[in-house]
Amino acid sequence: MIPLAFRYLMSRRRQTILTLLGIFFGTAGYVVISGFFIGFQNYLIQQMVDNSAHIHIQQRDDYLTAHGLDKVFYGDKPQVLWDAQPAGREDNARIENPQGWYARLNADPRVVAYSPQLTASALFTKSKTSVSATLIGCDPLKQSKVTNILDNMVEGNFSDISSGGNRIVVGRELLNELGMRVSQNVLVSVGTNSPAPLKIVGVFSSGNKATDLQAYGSLTDVQKLNRTPNVINEIGVKIKNYNEAAAMATFWSKLFPEKTESWDQQNATAFSMFAMQNTMRAVIIATVMIVAGFGIYNVLMMTVNQKRRDIAILRSMGYGTTEIIWLFLSQGMLLGLAGAMLGLLCGFIVCKYLQTIPFAGPPGSTKMDHLHIALSWSIYLQGSILAILSSSIASFLPAHAAGELTPIEIIRAGD
Repeated sequence: MIPLAFRYLMSRRRQTILTLLGIFFGTAGYVVISGFFIGFQNYLIQQMVDNSAHIHIQQRDDYLTAHGLDKVFYGDKPQVLWDAQPAGREDNARIENPQGWYARLNADPRVVAYSPQLTASALFTKSKTSVSATLIGCDPLKQSKVTNILDNMVEGNFSDISSGGNRIVVGRELLNELGMRVSQNVLVSVGTNSPAPLKIVGVFSSGNKATDLQAYGSLTDVQKLNRTPNVINEIGVKIKNYNEAAAMATFWSKLFPEKTESWDQQNATAFSMFAMQNTMRAVIIATVMIVAGFGIYNVLMMTVNQKRRDIAILRSMGYGTTEIIWLFLSQGMLLGLAGAMLGLLCGFIVCKYLQTIPFAGPPGSTKMDHLHIALSWSIYLQGSILAILSSSIASFLPAHAAGELTPIEIIRAGD
């Protein structure tokens, strides 16, 4: 049946080639579009994973309720009525038991490294220019094991803040807004505390504007500036498999009162955007495959109508309904298989070419990067299945119609 099916396709070469091109472009488009979208998503995910800790252990968020202060002021007296109900946040701006966390993290084999931090909102001032940004106090050695801050350094050394001395490393965006350069002093104030001069000894650039509006200093310097000695309000944790971060964070949040979030939980908005991109990709590819499927349906229906005499001869020779159906169904499958193989090959070549296209790295960085295109085998498997499946479905109705024809019906129809 396969040789006969091939001969039938070659009898209408122009229509067959056009239909084959539909499957070809649909499959190639699926590979290229999927490779681009998935590669872009993988790049962003890697940036999220590398530029921040996998798990963030932060001060707990406790807010006052309507009767949250009843026992504090009135003991066990029932039915306390307030003219103005208590509101606001309770004073828990610290991790209460950091030593307990350190013991747990050191004992967990899944943990690679962790870094205690004191994060504070600060006002950076130079002359008449003031910029509100985040100041992070940390141990540089531990912080470099949790994030890729060393790779993002574009000027100076991150380790220069390790010995204290009121020195900071700032993000490129913060440096530009202040209009300053390395080795200059900037006045930094936290809350209502008096500003202190800090020397800029390095600059980093991650390409993320929010991240580059941060500054790092020695943990002891930031604690002194914040007037909270020996206090931390965050622990950044890096684990062996970042895909397990959400499960670990959820489990830890049940054991300790602190707020525990994984990197993907903190970036839920980005994953919503990824879901939207995947939906758009599916709609585009489905549209292309439907158009290609109609082309196959049209070619096979015309073939069935033109080969009615041949069908009558085959049926009179003893060919059954199943064999006739398979004859025309195999034509659609041949088109789908050929179009899929050519499309996968072309898509792979285009993807390899796109990977060579350079683009500039983060602003202020001299590093060059290239387009990130995914070459996962699952993309090619899905593309081939989609092409063959759509071809088979489009071939079923013409094949079924051919199988229902009998020699008597064909003779009565005048063929």
